[in-house]
Amino acid sequence: MKRILCIIVAVLMVGAANAQQDSIARPKVKKVGVVLSGGGAKGMAHIGVLKVLEKAGIPIDIVTGTSMGSIIGGLYSIGYNAHSLDSMVRVQDWSYVISDREDLSHQGLSDRQKQNTYLFSTGMTFGKKDKKDKSTGGGIIKGKNLAELFQKLCVGYTDSLNFSRDLPIPFACVATDIVTNDEVDFHSGRLAQAMRASMAIPAAFAPVRLGDMVLVDGGLKNNYPADIAREMGAEIIIGVTVQGPPKTAEDLGSTMSIIGQLVDVNCKNKLDENLAITDLHMAVDTKGYGSASFSAAAIDTLIRRGEEEAMRHWDEIIALKKRIGIDEDFRPRILHPLRPEVMTEKQHVTGFTFENMTPQAEKFLRSKFHLNKIDSIDAKLEQEITTSMRMDLFYHTAECQLVPDGDGVRVVLLAGKRKSVQLYAGVRYDTEEYAALQLGLDIPLKTALPVETDITLRLGKRMMARGEITFHPRSFTRPTFSYTFYRNDVDIYNSGKLDYNIRYNQMQAEILPINFDLRHFNLQMGLRWDYFHYRNKLGSERAEQVTLDNEHFFSYHARLTLHTEDDWNFPTRGVRFNAEYTYLTNDFAKLNIIDEDGNKQGKASGMSDVRANWRMSFTFGSRFTLQPMVYGRLLFGSVVPPVFGNTIGGEWFGHYIEQQMPFAGVGNMEYVNNQFVAAQLQAQQRIGSNIYALLRVGFGQQAEKVKELFDNSTLFGVQGAVYYNTMFGPVGASLGYSNHTKKGYFFLNLGFEF
Repeated sequence: MKRILCIIVAVLMVGAANAQQDSIARPKVKKVGVVLSGGGAKGMAHIGVLKVLEKAGIPIDIVTGTSMGSIIGGLYSIGYNAHSLDSMVRVQDWSYVISDREDLSHQGLSDRQKQNTYLFSTGMTFGKKDKKDKSTGGGIIKGKNLAELFQKLCVGYTDSLNFSRDLPIPFACVATDIVTNDEVDFHSGRLAQAMRASMAIPAAFAPVRLGDMVLVDGGLKNNYPADIAREMGAEIIIGVTVQGPPKTAEDLGSTMSIIGQLVDVNCKNKLDENLAITDLHMAVDTKGYGSASFSAAAIDTLIRRGEEEAMRHWDEIIALKKRIGIDEDFRPRILHPLRPEVMTEKQHVTGFTFENMTPQAEKFLRSKFHLNKIDSIDAKLEQEITTSMRMDLFYHTAECQLVPDGDGVRVVLLAGKRKSVQLYAGVRYDTEEYAALQLGLDIPLKTALPVETDITLRLGKRMMARGEITFHPRSFTRPTFSYTFYRNDVDIYNSGKLDYNIRYNQMQAEILPINFDLRHFNLQMGLRWDYFHYRNKLGSERAEQVTLDNEHFFSYHARLTLHTEDDWNFPTRGVRFNAEYTYLTNDFAKLNIIDEDGNKQGKASGMSDVRANWRMSFTFGSRFTLQPMVYGRLLFGSVVPPVFGNTIGGEWFGHYIEQQMPFAGVGNMEYVNNQFVAAQLQAQQRIGSNIYALLRVGFGQQAEKVKELFDNSTLFGVQGAVYYNTMFGPVGASLGYSNHTKKGYFFLNLGFEF
């Protein structure tokens, strides 16, 4: 035993001696700090510089940053190397990320339709403000989507952490407390929240409220935090700035440019002092780009310019190795390998906690997402749950926190204050009915079962007011009751010429006990009452022969909708399918027979209305898409009330009246026979990032009886259009011609269709 102990002691003494000799022989390796400045989208250039530093084999021991520099630096510190950052920023839809739009890809079709109808949407809460309420406010953009993106990207690092001890690379970032005008340096806390606070550009993004602090962009106090890197132990500092040339008076012509200038002027605080302690400073040329240059082309150029600037300093970078204490061939061990696809990472769930939520809301979420059965969660499910909390349960803010708990995580669902109403506003202009305005108001009721009232008002040539009550049980069905008043002013054309104008009021009540509203699928079945009151009809003698008496109708409806298209207005893949069957009566069973003088002559079986349309998209390359479509409407029965007759024309289904069907080359609404079928082929070419050129060719057949459909001449139409897809909706114009109208037409559209 003594012999074994002696051997162990001898080995330890030899090891200690060798270690001491190694420490004397090996030069001390200095710690390297990388400092990344703010600059909005221009900060994408940091990624290019990091690529070159990795290529040169520079070890990075400390990272500090401000604003966009805090985002790039924070992600780098938890394991995203330069190439993974490059891939990550290119796949993001930045127009969505820097907005407050909801991701409705997993919500019901009705919610998705609202998003593509209204220009503006905001939630409002009435009543006395709760001082403890930390819901975001004070900026054009609340930053909801940014916060959720950071939460996803920081999977595994979402708990409160010490940034120097708990991250693979020690990290710090800067924010500004506008209550005290003090610099706030984040060395600990929740990483996603720290990054979000650091880039909260005043007035543009809502500040982050933390305790008694109201935090905005750190660039106001320290846009290039080299001093913090030095305090953290950095002995060699490599810094990157992305500020453009000074602005002139001519450059300050917009609100955002003035706000940007105020930030840029303040960003000079401490800059000279921090540059003075920098060993290698790289100033990337970002001329031609601004803080909001998040387009794919801009990101590509900015990253490339960052690489080019770093390569101009290649000799200096290599020379730094000697000062650091490593040789030219040294390659650091990658402590931060390319992180996994965090969007699909699954984490084991030990349980769920619901904070600031009613028991009814908790039951709703547990049932909708089967939370009692799932044992894991990923970023996709997180976003679906928080979106449902805001959309279905009307909370202003919704957050999903993953708190380490044993061998997994506890999911904490934290809700903000509940909205009193959700306000929507849309505006459009076209050459047919000129300007139109539509307002929507969603009001949640404080009931055990989620109940939502929806009030809609449309002003323009066609006026409409609708009230709707929708029940949200914990299954996907949403029983709905609605009442709508229409005041219509419709022009009817005959072979391209205005035939007559009809003005009438329509009152409509509908109950839908079956209303399955899923992600891509909607099924509705119910009963409707319609009452038509005709005010006047002006036009040709032929039009006067059409009898229009005030009359009410009862109808049974079954509608099926399938919508998997990737874009509401300019899809490149997916299917859109609609099918509907209606049985129309005056008394729940039969229809009145009306003679030429408007007198009732008895009863006949009700009218059957069968309609459908189906469209698919096939993309060739990355810009060209072909979209074949077939559609039609068949009316059966001995009595077909004129107000329900088939009409074609215009750009959309059901735009002016419910049964309207578009047809290429026909710009205005025209009546056709009771049996109508058509086919259309559309070629869609994307030009640049948001411009679309469209060419449509349509063919149609009409007849009074189905068996006669192909006995009549074929309708033919062609139409060309150019549209620019904007945040305000499609903006563009169409030119068309058809053998039915025998004349061309021009149509201008500005905004979403409603």
